[in-house]
Amino acid sequence: MRFILFSLFLMSQLSGQEVLFEGKVFDSKTKEPIPYVNLSFLNTLKGTSTDEKGHFFLDIPENLLKNKVHISSLGYKDSIITAQQLFDSRIFNMVEESFELDEVVISESLGDSDVLNPINSYSLTSGFSSSSTPWVLALYFPNIGVNKKYIEKVTVFFQKDPKFNQRSSKFRLRIYDVDHLTKEPNKDVVRKSLVLESEVEKDYVSLDLSSLNIEIPKEGIYVGLEWLFVSYNWYRNVSTHAITKKKTVEDRFAPTFSGVYVKNQNYRAMVYGMGKWTDFTVKSKNGAENFVPAISLKIKKE
Repeated sequence: MRFILFSLFLMSQLSGQEVLFEGKVFDSKTKEPIPYVNLSFLNTLKGTSTDEKGHFFLDIPENLLKNKVHISSLGYKDSIITAQQLFDSRIFNMVEESFELDEVVISESLGDSDVLNPINSYSLTSGFSSSSTPWVLALYFPNIGVNKKYIEKVTVFFQKDPKFNQRSSKFRLRIYDVDHLTKEPNKDVVRKSLVLESEVEKDYVSLDLSSLNIEIPKEGIYVGLEWLFVSYNWYRNVSTHAITKKKTVEDRFAPTFSGVYVKNQNYRAMVYGMGKWTDFTVKSKNGAENFVPAISLKIKKE
């Protein structure tokens, strides 16, 4: 099986004495710590996430304290502050969005359904991994036809990485509506933090959302996969340069999401990092197919 790993990172030139950039993120009202908050240094490829207790830590060059940090988490307003301010205070309070988070109840009852972007194991030839800063990888699903459609189940496929020796890894599932002007992911449709686990024994995970009765908007939806830069997901990748024979050591974060080539040009892949959405465009050799994350969506028509 041909395997190509698309790593969502670039090399950045950072120098200087390193400092420990750490602190905690809290809810501004409840004063409770917020888990899985993503922090990214703007205009760089450096970032981290809070753990289950709202704590974050990262070794950074001292001159990076002059940059600004983008702080984001589902259910809270995005914030941008100076790294020096956060470094000095060690505490940041996030303001909740003006909506109530929905409770997710898992249901096993499924009716007659259609599957968008059906996937089999033979088509899983490549993967997406992440390093340096947290990303969200999203796939657009169009809404074609006049019938009302509802989300039944989302299935996400993975690639196994032998260098990751934990039994499972965690990631967050996001579902967005579509911005009318930019056609990019806009607001979260499910306003509940859906943190899922990928298991080494399985190459996929499914989440049944039928009980939420989520209607797909006329413009379609994006299904997003959000990496979490927590110690639970961390592993080290050591490789040898083919020419110089020098070893390089790189921090990576699981899981590795599978990708597939699809002929349907309506499926659009986008990546969110450093505070903005950008297109992810990779074509097959003949130019007839797009490489997209391996996500299937089960829908029910009214």
